[in-house]
Amino acid sequence: MTIEARAFWLSSPGCGEIRAVRLSPPGQGEVLVRTLYSGVSRGTESVVFLGRVPQSQYALMRAPFQDGDFPAPVKYGYLNVGVVEQGPGELVGRTVFCLYPHQTRYVVPAAAVTPVPATVPPRRAVLAGLMETAVNALWDAAPLVGDRVAVVGAGALGCCVAALLTRIPGTDVQVVDVDPHRAAVADLIGARFVLPAQACGDLDLVVHTSATPAGLARALELAATEATVLELSWYGDRPVEVPLGEFFHRRRLVLRSSQVGEVAAARRGRRTPAERLVLALDLLTDPMFDGLLTGESAFDDLPEVLPALARGELPALCHRVRYPTGDQE
Repeated sequence: MTIEARAFWLSSPGCGEIRAVRLSPPGQGEVLVRTLYSGVSRGTESVVFLGRVPQSQYALMRAPFQDGDFPAPVKYGYLNVGVVEQGPGELVGRTVFCLYPHQTRYVVPAAAVTPVPATVPPRRAVLAGLMETAVNALWDAAPLVGDRVAVVGAGALGCCVAALLTRIPGTDVQVVDVDPHRAAVADLIGARFVLPAQACGDLDLVVHTSATPAGLARALELAATEATVLELSWYGDRPVEVPLGEFFHRRRLVLRSSQVGEVAAARRGRRTPAERLVLALDLLTDPMFDGLLTGESAFDDLPEVLPALARGELPALCHRVRYPTGDQE
C-alpha cells in the first residue's frame, strides 16, 4: 500500500510547482511524518530558487533529503516540523524537527528526526535550522564577556546570532541594517539597532549576514585592529567585490567563513551535529523568537510565494509555511 503526499519542486530556475508523491510505508527503524509547518531559509533557498548555485558546489550544497539535482528540477529545503504518525512507539505522536523539504508527508530514518521540546511550540520550531547555524557561528567566533560586537544584516539568521550574543554578560551588541523597520525586532532580542552610517566602530567582533558586498565592506570598516569579521552569508555564484586595500589590510583583520555543514572546529571533537541541533531547539524555548516569524502562507501558495521571496517582494524574516490540518493525502 502506498501513501499519497504532495511536495514543492523547483521545476526550472524561478519557477516552482506542487507535485504528487507516492510513499512506501515506513519500514523497520523508519518514521512517517505528517508536516505541520516548514520554514523558508530565505537566503539559501532564494539562491537555489533562482538557479544561482555554482556548479562547483552542486554536491556540497545538497540538502540531506534533496531529490533531483541543481539547478533543476529539484526538491529542496531543510526546515520541517511535523508529527510522527507511524514508527517506533516512543516517537509516535511526537512533534519532531527534520531537515526535510516542503512536503505534506514523508518517510525518513527515525534517527533523522529530533523531538521538539514540549516548551517549544511547533510553529516556532521551524527556526531550529537557523538557530543551529547561529550556535555554530558563536562556536567559531568565540566571543568574550564584555565584547563590543556588531551583527551586520538583520535577517532571521542575523537576529538569531544577535539574540545569543546579548546573553553574554557585559556584551554590547549592535544590529546594523539598512531597513529601519528592523529596529523593532532588534529591540525585542535586546540589541541596539543602527543604520549603517550610525554604527560605532572599533569592535572586537563583527558578524556579517546581509549577503551584500556593501554589508561586508561596512563590516570590515567597523572591526578594530586585529579583530575578526565572521562571514555567514552565502552569495551563490555572484562575484563579490571587497575593499581589501583599505581597513582590512592596515588593521590586520581576520575575515573568516562560518558554515553549518560541519561542527565548528572548536567543538568538533566534543559535539555531534545531533547534539548541536538539540541545543538549538532548547534555546528556542524563549518566546521572543516568535518575533522572527514575520510571514506565513499556506503550502498550496508556495509556487507564488517563493518567487516573491526570492525577488525581495515579501519582507518576511523567516517565512513559515502552514500545512492543512488533518491532510488526508
